[in-house]
Amino acid sequence: MNLIKTGLIKFRALLVAVVTISVLAGCVTVGPDYARPDVALPAAWSAEKKGGLIVKDLDKQALASWWLILDDPVLTSLIEQAVASNLDLKEAQTRVREARALRGISKADRFPTIGASGTAKLSRSSGNTGSGTERKLYAAGFDATWELDLFGGKQRAIEAAEANLQASEEELRDVLVSLLAEVALNYVEVRSFQNRLSVAQANLDAQKETYNIAQWRFQAGLSTRLDVEQAKYNLEQTRSRIPDLHTGLKQAGNRLSVLLGQYPGSLKMALSEHKAIPVTPLEVAVGVPADVLRHRPDVRRAERQLAAQTAKVGVATADLYPKFALLGSIGLESLTMDNLFLAGSRTHSIGPSITWPVFNAGTIRKNIEMQSDLQEQALIQYEAAILKALEEVENALVAYAEEQSRRQSLSDATEAAQQAVNLAQNLYLSGLIDFTDVLDTQRSLLSFQDQLSVSESEVTSNLITLYKALGGGWTSLVINDNQ
Repeated sequence: MNLIKTGLIKFRALLVAVVTISVLAGCVTVGPDYARPDVALPAAWSAEKKGGLIVKDLDKQALASWWLILDDPVLTSLIEQAVASNLDLKEAQTRVREARALRGISKADRFPTIGASGTAKLSRSSGNTGSGTERKLYAAGFDATWELDLFGGKQRAIEAAEANLQASEEELRDVLVSLLAEVALNYVEVRSFQNRLSVAQANLDAQKETYNIAQWRFQAGLSTRLDVEQAKYNLEQTRSRIPDLHTGLKQAGNRLSVLLGQYPGSLKMALSEHKAIPVTPLEVAVGVPADVLRHRPDVRRAERQLAAQTAKVGVATADLYPKFALLGSIGLESLTMDNLFLAGSRTHSIGPSITWPVFNAGTIRKNIEMQSDLQEQALIQYEAAILKALEEVENALVAYAEEQSRRQSLSDATEAAQQAVNLAQNLYLSGLIDFTDVLDTQRSLLSFQDQLSVSESEVTSNLITLYKALGGGWTSLVINDNQ
């Protein structure tokens, strides 16, 4: 008993000494301390502010739910379904849980490890080399190991794991931003194809009437067979557009179904009713370039990856220094089970350990050099992410503004083409122009109407792309420990 008490007293004294050393050395955390890079950004966007674009602070709430400004209940419903069921989003959520578990492992590495063991062994020596007797041994006990983080290697590992977790959360948000934009873009494409089909069908009906008129005039001897054949190929040319439009419509619907985590074709009934392309608002606030660093999840992720890699330099640097650990065990050993729990069966061992690499051919320093190079790469990737984000916003601003000008020109051209068709038909029936002029005006009208429909969808799509470039949508996602 006195031996055990003496050992415990020594163990406590050693523990107090080591903990004191650990506390005093706790401020020694090797490796570089991370500081977010100070990036110089333009004060304003270079794109011309027109088409409803205004320089105004971004409304965080509006940016979080940007699709609501399109005022389309069907689109809102599809986005809600996508957030609940999209497979890419679910996969990103599992990566967040993985990173959270890795952070927990890093934190657990700072604490002692304790194990329990128990054995019951029967052994017999050889009769030719020994006494040939049997021997029983019963043992049970606990052992513990605690590696002290005197130089901050474990702390740096925790910092890296924490930053990696935050990076995975930003990746989840980035997936969400892309998902919301893809759902909206494909939805607009569905409405665009529906609109173009309506245009083609209306022109087909008008050209059927023109074809019938040409046949009637030919039968009445008022025109030649050439007018009939020209009206027919004009009619069939328009009819040939319709299958391609049906194909595009079905493919857009299939993509939309998959984005919602459903089988292709699942939304056929939900989207069967033809509706107009969502209309964009009169004004759109675009903020300033500095908003990109705050709102773009891919930029935020790159910054967190840089922080994680900076901490890994510290982890590698800590390997240059000795590692201290406390080892201890306490147990029971006896030749009989009856005596196992008696005081005389107790055993214990207590003591510190130290390991220090003496020679490793420069492996540790090379690893530090490699981790430092990876840190420099992460910094370059962060800067590249910022440039990419700024480029995407600038391009989206230009595309949104200029497409509105194009839409207006096409609208004016379509109106003029409709007037030309009406005039051509009247002049032809009066015998004042050739039938070719009627066909030319009809083809022009169909072309302008189709281009106008495409342009209207492009305006809305460009606005969606702009909100994606600004990092809109992710703030509506709450990340918690259950994800």
